[in-house]
Amino acid sequence: MNAPAKAPWLQKRERGSRSAMQFMKWLALNCGRRIARLVLVPICTYFLLFSPRARRTSREYLACALGRPARLADLWRQYFTFAATVLDRVYFIDGRFGRFDIEVKGLELLRRTLAKGRGCILLGAHLGSFELLRTLAPEHRLSVNVVMYEENAAKISGVLNTLNPEIGSRTIVPGELDTVLRISECLARGEIIAMLGDRSAGSGKSVMCRFFGREAVFPQGPLLLALSLRAPVYWVAGLYEGGKRYVIHLEPLCEEPNAGRADRAAWTREWTQRYADRLEHFCRIAPYNWFNFYDFWSGSPGAR
Repeated sequence: MNAPAKAPWLQKRERGSRSAMQFMKWLALNCGRRIARLVLVPICTYFLLFSPRARRTSREYLACALGRPARLADLWRQYFTFAATVLDRVYFIDGRFGRFDIEVKGLELLRRTLAKGRGCILLGAHLGSFELLRTLAPEHRLSVNVVMYEENAAKISGVLNTLNPEIGSRTIVPGELDTVLRISECLARGEIIAMLGDRSAGSGKSVMCRFFGREAVFPQGPLLLALSLRAPVYWVAGLYEGGKRYVIHLEPLCEEPNAGRADRAAWTREWTQRYADRLEHFCRIAPYNWFNFYDFWSGSPGAR
């Protein structure tokens, strides 16, 4: 039997050299955020000019999120927002939160859920800064473990993780033999499992959902995992609002996953669609914060 084909986003090579990323890290920490952000201007200009496929898919998505044709200025803003959040990861991982204006909405609701003695799943997306909550967690006395692929961003992860080695120890790679066991142990200790739910890895465990009025492929794995482990699920997004302003949104998505064996497929479709609806909602609120620079609808029936 042939192995399932990898999803397009996993097949994309990571652009940029490790030495360039090391330089940007040094610049950010030693010359300050203002100087480092100036360097992002030519970097974003280069990628905007020389990434025609990403430019095309960005324009397609932004037209949906903005409700009008996307202009070149809109593409530039999305590229720069992405670059700015990557730059800010340096400060977050290094614990320099004081230079930012960060608001956390829904934290008390999350605490009430955790107070019941079991952990929960935070389900996010490639929307804004997913790194923000993970690095801010110790300040709020939260233990956050992240389930994520790092192979398509190995260079930048390797450079940034040197600032805080503990981050690597709290990263769980999906698809390993002990992945589910490690997740279950974290939940039993009352810890948080954070994962992304907007990209299918091409494993076949996916479901079609309506997203901006079109059918798109979403992974069903996160919600199947929540159902099998009876773990509450919260939606999370760390939106960048410009300047030094970030807002983390935490809201209950599914607090009591429960379905019989015969109803598992229908339950998963329903709750994955609810997840997709929340993603669309926040994409409309912060359209330049969604960082999927590939054809998100390409795996859907009737896709061009």
